[in-house]
Amino acid sequence: MGKVVVAEATARQVASFVLGAAAALTVVMLVQYRAPAAGLSRARTPAHFSGLRSSSDDQHHRRNGTAARAVLHHPSPSIAGSAARDDDHRRRPANATTITKPSSTSTAAAALSHLPGTHRHEEKGAKEEPAEFRGLAAAVARAATDDRTVIITCVNQAWAAPGSLLDLFLESFRIGDGTARLLPHVLVVAMDPGAHARCLAVHQHCYHYTIPGINIDFAAHKYFLSKDYLELVWSKLKLQRRILELGYGFLFTDVDIVWLRDPFKHVTAYADMIVSSDVYFGDPDNLGNFPNTGFFHVKPNPRTIAMTKLWHGGRGKYPGANEQPVFNMMKKQMVAELGLRVQYLNPAYVGGFCSYGKDLGKIVTMHANCCVGIGNKIRDLKNVLGDWRNYTRMPPWERHRAKWTVPGACIRAEKQV
Repeated sequence: MGKVVVAEATARQVASFVLGAAAALTVVMLVQYRAPAAGLSRARTPAHFSGLRSSSDDQHHRRNGTAARAVLHHPSPSIAGSAARDDDHRRRPANATTITKPSSTSTAAAALSHLPGTHRHEEKGAKEEPAEFRGLAAAVARAATDDRTVIITCVNQAWAAPGSLLDLFLESFRIGDGTARLLPHVLVVAMDPGAHARCLAVHQHCYHYTIPGINIDFAAHKYFLSKDYLELVWSKLKLQRRILELGYGFLFTDVDIVWLRDPFKHVTAYADMIVSSDVYFGDPDNLGNFPNTGFFHVKPNPRTIAMTKLWHGGRGKYPGANEQPVFNMMKKQMVAELGLRVQYLNPAYVGGFCSYGKDLGKIVTMHANCCVGIGNKIRDLKNVLGDWRNYTRMPPWERHRAKWTVPGACIRAEKQV
């Protein structure tokens, strides 16, 4: 009988132990099950996310909250990779997305569609650009260099016609020293449908610039300082400002300039704007030099964007003037008020008919300025290209003898005026 009582007591103790262990195990499992859910909830809370400071990656994700939330919520490598590509995609300027691969955009958009503030919403807003500049971002992105710089020139139908200035301009890139590789980065801005059609026939990158509310025939030849001419040149400045706002730098070149060497070798890291000069006093930093805004390079930054706004605003202060003398009259104000860093290009390298160096071993570009009449410009620029061909055919030890042909047609036209 005593043995039975002992056995029953032992059995009760074992049962109690088993039940207690089971209960404890249940509590542990419940705690472990609830902890990840609570942690995930905190990770998806914006206040918790913005407080992360553990690494440079965290700082990067704070700047790009949507992509960071996608990585936290979807640890799968494929989804995280899509979010990273989308993050890079979103840092591009508005409308530059039109040249990216559709698969990257669609994958990232699908992965992020359920999160607030997703790329799908941002992309829709990015495509809303002013009607005046519709398609410009995509055109610039296609032509730009890896460091987001584009070469721009503007033409109307008269300048783009066969045998006219556009043909000479493009030919100079093909025969210049080291300039052919720059040709794919030239964006020709056509001011009318005829010029656009002609551009598409002869060049890779063309953009038709339409100006809503302006009823002007840009196709015909424009006489210097005529009303239509002024509208044409001031419209170019608006387009240049838009390119800066998109985050691209540019080198603007008039189409009556031939390129014989690479001018980017003369663009300094210091200057916000570096401009050619009609009158040069030997010092690139001398604001007393006379600028020629038919050829200038501008970096994209707040100073240069403000500069183009101030410059364009000067049109009302100086009615009847084109953009070049207005810039000359406002340049000191821009430097003083905006901190703009301006430098000038030496005409020995970046020359024109107003002033150019005699050494063909140095010349980079030649501008048919100080010349009236498109026919006169064409004749004298053809002579420039002829002189260049003769120079390049000479043996190196003879090239110092090469000389320019005097731009006679332009000189005669100047005397008549």
